[in-house]
Amino acid sequence: MVRLRRTGLSVSRLGLGLASIGGLFAPVPAAQAAATVDRAWELGVRLYDTAPVYGYGRSEAHAGAALAPRPRGQYVLCTKVGRLIEPGGPDTQPIWADPPPGVGPRLDYTYPAVLRSAAESLDRLGLDRVDVLHIHDPDEDYPTAVTEAYRALAELRRDGVIGALSLGVNHADVAARFLREAPPPGPDCVLLAGRYTLLDHSGPAELLPLCAERGVAVMAAGVHGAKRRRITP
Repeated sequence: MVRLRRTGLSVSRLGLGLASIGGLFAPVPAAQAAATVDRAWELGVRLYDTAPVYGYGRSEAHAGAALAPRPRGQYVLCTKVGRLIEPGGPDTQPIWADPPPGVGPRLDYTYPAVLRSAAESLDRLGLDRVDVLHIHDPDEDYPTAVTEAYRALAELRRDGVIGALSLGVNHADVAARFLREAPPPGPDCVLLAGRYTLLDHSGPAELLPLCAERGVAVMAAGVHGAKRRRITP
């Protein structure tokens, strides 16, 4: 187990991303989702990461059910804000094989939407708190994410509803900018996807030294993935 820097949380060195149990590319029944988490637990995994957008709530529901029998203090669970799951949500993605009918995600980083998203995630997870809450893809609406979403999460952190305030990003420069511009004390963690891999070393160029300087924990995700390119119009 390792400590997530200043958060006070201890995690296994390897975590399990739970997009797949939300039905990524293929439907995943509840029994299969539970078996996946059970096997990870047997192998010593104590860090789990989900999001509302993963299967439009299915991943969170499966994760909550699978982890419910486990002692709450023995694992760290992360989820995200930035997309509400609601009837007619327009920001749908074809990668989810079996989402709940009639609902979809809608991007919204405003203060009330983030508080609502966090509350709905807790309901799906069956919990009264979550260990790490990421602002998911803040580059989708950076000005609102760094102000309103950050303020909402800072209040949830202050009130003990979340243990740590984090960013979930695909671009290291976005996270570095956020760390510099957010009001103190700033984020506690960064989940960096696809930017600290065998093929892409852009994370260490700026972000990782900044995190080390500020005591911000880094979770490297998608470490075996191919290099992604940002497309700008």
